[in-house]
Amino acid sequence: MKKLNILFLFTILSCQDNYENCLDLEYGTEYIKITGVSKFESNYFKYFCKTTEVFGIKIYATEGVKNEKLLHAASIMAEYLDNDEDGLVDNQKVLDKLIDKKVWLLVIEEGLDFDDAARNPPANYHHFQDLYNEEIALINGSPRFDATLEEILHIITQHGYAEAYPDKFSERKDSKIANAMDIARGGYFKNVPDEYPSSAWYFYYDSTCDYACQITEYMYWTITSILGAQEYPGRLDEIKNEWRLNTKDKVENTDIATYELLTNPEYKFPTNLPNGKYRIP
Repeated sequence: MKKLNILFLFTILSCQDNYENCLDLEYGTEYIKITGVSKFESNYFKYFCKTTEVFGIKIYATEGVKNEKLLHAASIMAEYLDNDEDGLVDNQKVLDKLIDKKVWLLVIEEGLDFDDAARNPPANYHHFQDLYNEEIALINGSPRFDATLEEILHIITQHGYAEAYPDKFSERKDSKIANAMDIARGGYFKNVPDEYPSSAWYFYYDSTCDYACQITEYMYWTITSILGAQEYPGRLDEIKNEWRLNTKDKVENTDIATYELLTNPEYKFPTNLPNGKYRIP
């Protein structure tokens, strides 16, 4: 296990136009530290204002992202990776793959030119996931689903678990998770079908989402349902046209192969739903 060697005291600085005026600003907790993006990092200083690092994974945010929401996103990532919150990464093998692939999270405020920011990533960082400020709900289900739980999990499963355990979680046909997804969709579909069989409980109709992407989404639905993120009042009505097993019991009793995979202690998936309060009682 890798010891948490980043003391996360989060200092959040704004650095777009007047960097010097931001140096005295501080925000955060004992465990998380967010700093202003250095003006010397010219390839992305124009776009990003705030940055932090969670177990070596970079997070960059634009100026209008609220401080409390950036702290929340960093905490969710820390909780997914260190789910028992003992300061140690739960699955070092997964983290090593995330570091090797130099993944990063982009948190961006609504209305900003996403394409400009995405085309100018931090140096040597290429695989990223975007998360919008408006998508972040500090309390899941109040007033809406907290998309932080989804977007950060995408990074971890797509670039971590899929790489660390390719036979089990690769986003290619015939991995264990792919075979389970084919059952959930009512058959193997290389491309999104016009209609899924009536036996399916996972329906994803976005034609831009290829087979690998379908697995990414499937992993999100199953893991968060097992953790209890999808069962607050009214949520099933919102998602039933895409996913029907919104509770742990439903996944366990219906999607048996996937439940066994995701609860196998060998892989050290989270067992507690992150709440954005990393190591805070």
